Amino acid sequence: MEKGAISRDDILKTLAEYDDLGQEAFLDRYKYGKASTYLLLHDGKEYDSKAVAGVAHKHQHGRPLAHGELIGGVGRGHAVEWLKREGFTIGVSRSPKWTRDEIILACDVVARNDWKGLDADDPRIAELSHYLQLLGAYPPEERASTYRNHNGAARKTFDIATHHPDYDKKPTKGGQLDREVLRDFLDRPEEMARAAELLREGLAHGTLETVLADDDEDDAEDDASAPEGKVLYRRHRTRERNKGLRKKKIASVLKAGGSLACEACGFDFAAVYGERGEGYIECHHVVPLHEAGEGTTKLSDLALICSNCHRMIHRAAPWPTPAELRILVQEQAERSRQVLPSPRVSEKALDHG
Repeated sequence: MEKGAISRDDILKTLAEYDDLGQEAFLDRYKYGKASTYLLLHDGKEYDSKAVAGVAHKHQHGRPLAHGELIGGVGRGHAVEWLKREGFTIGVSRSPKWTRDEIILACDVVARNDWKGLDADDPRIAELSHYLQLLGAYPPEERASTYRNHNGAARKTFDIATHHPDYDKKPTKGGQLDREVLRDFLDRPEEMARAAELLREGLAHGTLETVLADDDEDDAEDDASAPEGKVLYRRHRTRERNKGLRKKKIASVLKAGGSLACEACGFDFAAVYGERGEGYIECHHVVPLHEAGEGTTKLSDLALICSNCHRMIHRAAPWPTPAELRILVQEQAERSRQVLPSPRVSEKALDHG
């Protein structure tokens, strides 16, 4: 079917029919199921987007499109694009999965309630829902009308509470990330409680940069690598990337007679890459945000490390310090007693050498 085959008027006529028949009768008449993801939002009401787009086809072309004709190239995404192009608002039928930041906030509420879930009418759930709305881990168009409401927030507290090791009944379904965050709270209670506290403070004062769940920035880490959650992790990385602080740290090390070698493994970019590597080293903030708080960063808080060691530190929680990573590197070297392997050169490359 050609793009642009239905008009706004066709859609409005279809919405009027939908209202007259009601959702169940309308879907039954045209053999459509309920929307699994996207809804058309109009005049304060919700409509099944694919069904509306398919039925609207009849007003100019004499027949509605069957459900099977809206699969594949002209499927759900195409129907949504038709509706959006004609000026209609599209929402989602269910809220997206919870992010690590959101679960940290919920888990902290459960922890402070002696690891018991909370009912939807509890004022602490109202507060949790409020913070989740402020966090806005997903853009508005990806949030259902029930997005992180009191019922959803309360349900999440039970997902967490019923997976506690001391819970002796059948747990709710929950998710893998719920269990991972719960384990972090049990293993590192003070650290995780502090992370939750900083999240609430930052959200309340508007000082935290929201990190959307679909943020695909090149250096974005997996949730598991950010013990504090992505929002606080982004703040941590912002401090590490402060060019002024990095220059001051490098200058202080050189002034003291030191070299720009990695504090964890000893790698020196200039020694390996010559002029190209001269003056290059990455900067790592030794104390995570949940431990340091929002105070002013001192040069003593920073360590100079190579790219590989920086990635290894941030790979998984809890983050080792450069000194701890150095011990790990030394122990591994003693066990393996291997030298740095030479890069492999393909036969094809040799042929052109």
